[in-house]
Parts: sequence; C-alpha cells; structure tokens
Amino acid sequence: MKNSGYFCCVIMLFGALTTHAQNKSSSNQNKIFRAGASTANITPYLGEGIAGGWNPLPLATSVHDELHVRSLAFDDGEVQLVFVVVDNVEIPREVFDEAKRLTLKATQIPKEHITMSSTHTHSSVWAGTEINPPEPSLSIRDRSAVEAKWPKPLDDYQQFVARRIADGVRVAVNNLEPARISWGVGSVPQHVFNRRWKLKSPICNPFGKMERVQMNPGIGNPNILEPAGPTDPEVSFLSVQSLEGRPIAVFANYALHYVGGVPKGEISADYFAMFANRLQELLNADHLDRPFVGIMSNGTEGDVNNINYGGTPKKYHPYEKMRIVANDVAQEVFRVYQGLQYKDWVPLKAAQTELTLNVRKPDSKMLEWAEKIVQKKQTDNPKNRIEGVFAERTIQMKEWPEKIDVILQTFRVGEVGIATIPFEPFAEIGLEIKTRSPFKPSFTIALANGGYGYLPTPEQHQLGGYETWLSVNKVEPNASRKIVTEILKLFNQVR
Repeated sequence: MKNSGYFCCVIMLFGALTTHAQNKSSSNQNKIFRAGASTANITPYLGEGIAGGWNPLPLATSVHDELHVRSLAFDDGEVQLVFVVVDNVEIPREVFDEAKRLTLKATQIPKEHITMSSTHTHSSVWAGTEINPPEPSLSIRDRSAVEAKWPKPLDDYQQFVARRIADGVRVAVNNLEPARISWGVGSVPQHVFNRRWKLKSPICNPFGKMERVQMNPGIGNPNILEPAGPTDPEVSFLSVQSLEGRPIAVFANYALHYVGGVPKGEISADYFAMFANRLQELLNADHLDRPFVGIMSNGTEGDVNNINYGGTPKKYHPYEKMRIVANDVAQEVFRVYQGLQYKDWVPLKAAQTELTLNVRKPDSKMLEWAEKIVQKKQTDNPKNRIEGVFAERTIQMKEWPEKIDVILQTFRVGEVGIATIPFEPFAEIGLEIKTRSPFKPSFTIALANGGYGYLPTPEQHQLGGYETWLSVNKVEPNASRKIVTEILKLFNQVR
C-alpha cells in the first residue's frame, strides 16, 4: 500500500495529460483552416533594359508573356502566413521592405509572417539597382561611384512593383476561404545539371588568378573533368483546395535557374509561368470564378542550370526547351497530386532573424588592377568586355558598407518546413538543409526578401569560378555556414 499514493499520482497525471490532449484536439477541430491566392500584373513599359545579360542591356521591344506577382495566403485561425513569388531576376530588399510596409498597413499581417521572393527570370526588366543607370556621358569612374550609392531611393518601376506586390497580397487575403491542404514531393532529375565543372588544367579569370572550375564551359570542351557539385532533383509543393475540392493554388519549389531561349528584346516569365499555366490545364482549373493560381518558386539553384555540358549539343527553337521543362515538372507534380490525402486543418508558424554578414571588399591590388582596366580602351573582344565589367564592379564594391544585415526565415505549414535565403545558394546548401531539418519534407526558397548574389560554400570558394568572383558574390566566404546554422535554429523555433 506504500506505493498506492504514487500510483494515484501517475493515474491523475495520465488523466490530466489525456484531458489536455483531448481539449487540444477539440480546440484544433474547432479551428478553420483558410487559404486564398491571387495574381497581379507587373509587366513593365517597353523600352527599358532587359536584365540577366552583359551590358549594354537589350531593350524590351515585345512581350511574349506577362510578368506577375503570385501570392498565397494561409490562416489557421490564429496565425496568418503569406508567400509571394515575383517574376523578376533579383529584387533588392528595399523593394520588398516597401511592399511589406504597404501590406502591413492594408492587412495587419506582420512582416515576419510574409516572405517575398524572385523567380530569377532573365527576360524581365529588372526591379533592381540598375533600372536607371547613370548618364552615359559620365566617366566610368564617376558612373561607378553614382551606381554604388547605398541604399538607392526606389525608382518608378520599383515603386510600381512594391505597390502591386502589396495589392496582390491584399487580394489573396480577401480571397481567404475554408480550405484543405496537402503536400507532396516529386523528382525531375532530367532537367538539372551542375553548371560548374572541374577542369583538367586551370584557367585564368578576369582578375588574373588561376582557378580550377569554370561555369558553363561549353559542350564538348576537352578540358572538363566532372561537375563541381551536386544537384537537387526534387520538386516539392503545397496544394490547397476548397472544401468542395476546387483547386485554389499549388505552391511549388524546384532548384533550377531560368531556362531561357528567349529572342532578343522579348519579355517573358520563363518556365516558372509556363509551369503554372500547364498545371492549370492538367487540373482542368481554367476559367474558375476564383482563378486557380499556380506558383513556382526558385530553390537552391546558384550552381544549377538545364544544360548538360557532358552531353551532346542540341538546338531548340525559341521557348521550346522552356516548354519541355515546364511540362515535365508540371506532369510530375500532377502525378504526385493525384495521390494526395488532404487535411482540414494544420498548424502554421513562422520565425525570422536578421544575420549580419561581412561584405567582401577589394584590396589595394585589386583596385589597382581595376583602375588600369577602366582606363584602357575596351574592344569588342569578349574577354576584354568581361574584364571591363568586373573592373567597374570591383570599384563599386569599394563603396558598399562593411557589413549587411540579411533576413532569414523559416515557416511551418503542417509537417512541411520552408526556409528562405536572400541569395542564390548552391544546391549542396539546400540539400544540407533538407537533411538536417526537423521537418520532412523541407525546401528552401532562394532570392527571398532581397538579392545579394551567389552563395557558394567555403569549399567552392577555394575552387573559384564565376559564382565566387567579387561583386557576383558579395559576402564573406564562410557566409553559407553561418546561414545554415541560423536556418536550423529557426526551424527548431517553429517545431
């Protein structure tokens, strides 16, 4: 009988825990999960420079397909989350910050519960820092100084994009309705290839340094050995439907750069929009009273494209390859979609931090090299042209702040973990996050809440290559390590 009190305590504790669990379950059953989605057109005026290539930028002369903001809002009865994907190459934090300010004013959703990202299409007018470059009459040195002001006031197109993002979120929130949700993961390996290749013999970069890796080395190049890193073939997605089964939205993520194959001067949202359109067809979701919204976000694609440099060359007509990629990815999502089991309610959580990173700055030797290059008459020789571009960019980096603060976020949507990073991270970074994340599945959205260039690992920095060059990579070589550590901490906060 001495243990009777102990057993009574155990029974009472078990009963209390059971009652708590029942009450919690009952509480969850009383909550209503809601979802809403929208699109907003951000197609720019013709006559502006199309980003994604080398200067001088080709001017937009035609629109093949419109550029959009695609928004998806969730509400679990206590927490609201918003995911926004914008058809643009790389949007600076200042534009997203303004869009979040306007969104908060209109919806009262805190900025920590909103993520906004770019698709990285290379056939859009850029809402970045070079929309209105300095007057061409200025000397190269003076132009560089003007371009490097930090931060710049928003220009007309940036203000327009910020306003349309906020409008799109507002419509998605207005469209919130009782919904059910599910998620899935497919695999589309045939369209992802690491574009960085290790070389048999090192080559010289524009800065005069020898390196062991080359980006986009060309098909049939006898100097290539093997890809310098992995790829991530998974396409992860969330799917939301009305309670009657009407498709509301599919929000997907795939670690692939833009596809391209766009004629000069044409504006296009690339395969990201084609994926959305094709999925809509597969779901028979055309012409709904509340339009279905397909969304493709960009994953950790900093060293990935859809060209197999170890294969044989093949020519495509304009937009042909883009459609092939979009169709294959949409077909795989549709295949997985057909077997989904939906939940009437899931918990939502969000966590955010700002991480301070050191900015890479040119040393005196690099600045001396850059000054010599900009003073030298440039020719049409591609090597000289690239040297000139990176000489200007090297001088610009001198004017950058010593440190920058970048936004990192994690979100929990049911059993799914979503991370956001304001860079173009290498595929191996996304794979590491997936492996170490407490959520299965997990995925990472790139170019979210800002755009600060490529994010290689420290080991890839040692190999060199375009993505590691100063100006296209702006932060300390150890930045990826710090970012992964913070992302994992944030995931633990939303568990």
